[in-house]
Amino acid sequence: MTGPKLFGIAGWKNSGKTGLCVRLVTELTRRGYRVSTIKHAHHDFDIDKVGADSFRHREAGAHEVTIVSGTRYAIMHELRGGPEPSFEEILARLAPCDLVLIEGYKREPIPKIEARRLEAKNREPLAPTDPYITAIAADHPVTDTGLRVFDLDDTSAIADFVAQVTGLGASG
Repeated sequence: MTGPKLFGIAGWKNSGKTGLCVRLVTELTRRGYRVSTIKHAHHDFDIDKVGADSFRHREAGAHEVTIVSGTRYAIMHELRGGPEPSFEEILARLAPCDLVLIEGYKREPIPKIEARRLEAKNREPLAPTDPYITAIAADHPVTDTGLRVFDLDDTSAIADFVAQVTGLGASG
């Protein structure tokens, strides 16, 4: 049995990665696919509120804290100085799905689209040095590439492209 299809969204800070990822999740789930996401953060982040019970459990030293309700559950895993888990280890923890959209993880050997915006923090193109970038989505004209170029906001066409590149079958 093979795992889910993988497709990445790469780009510099403020390049439009998150907006594109959110629009693709909306479009692809509307089409009937089960889509999961992985976002890599390059900084200390927290999904817990100071003072909440789960925060207090974690602060007390819990290795993993699981919060469960009738609508969702979340498991927070504290590394406590240990190494960041590999991309493969994170993938292995996901529930079955049709597609995993990966935001960040610029250097993973998976097919990806490069997001570009004029107001991005860094405008140096990633595509020339990354053979896994299969297209570019930009809010401005891009002429210095042989790759397919999409308007950053053309979600439907980009979703069609993701389905084609990953070989997503007919949706449920």
